[in-house]
Formats: sequence, structure tokens, C-alpha cells
Amino acid sequence: MTGPSPVDDDRGCLRAVLAVPLTLLTLIAAYFCWTALTITPSGTWDDDAYAGIVLSCVVTLATAGTAAALWLAPSVRRTISWWWILPALLLGVVAGVRWAVGG
Repeated sequence: MTGPSPVDDDRGCLRAVLAVPLTLLTLIAAYFCWTALTITPSGTWDDDAYAGIVLSCVVTLATAGTAAALWLAPSVRRTISWWWILPALLLGVVAGVRWAVGG
């Protein structure tokens, strides 16, 4: 057999298919992280703004965690390199810091 193996032929297609959910999860995490960073409470009494910050941080962490869990599957790791998951993880760290700092 002189051609490439069938596994190598399907990797490009598989990579494109797996990139869609990872990209969507990263975009969702980016939106909610941006929301968490741009909400500014009017004062210490502004419980709604603080709740919005916490909710945005939780959604960011959940989507970043989902993206990481998807990437941890062995078949995905073999196909998609580690740098695909890096933006989602960084957004999760930023959201965690924002949540810890508070308003």
C-alpha cells in the first residue's frame, strides 16, 4: 500500500467537525467573560450587578470546563492539539479571578 492510511485521510475532516463545538464553547465563554468584566455595580448595595457578575463567571467556567472535558476525550486529543483548548482555559481563569475579586 503506497498511499496514506485511512486514519490520516479522515483527520482533517474530523478536526473540522470537532473544532465546531470547541469554537462555539470558547465563543460563549468569551461573551460571558466579557460580560463579567464589564458589569460595574453602582455601589455596595447593588445586589443585581453582583449577581450578574457571579452568573457570568459561572457560565464562563461551565463552558470552559465543558470545552476542557470534550478535549480530554482520547479521540479528540489525538485529533486536536492542546492550543485549541488554551483560550477557553484562559477565559476560565479570568472568570475565576473576577469571581474571587468580586465587584
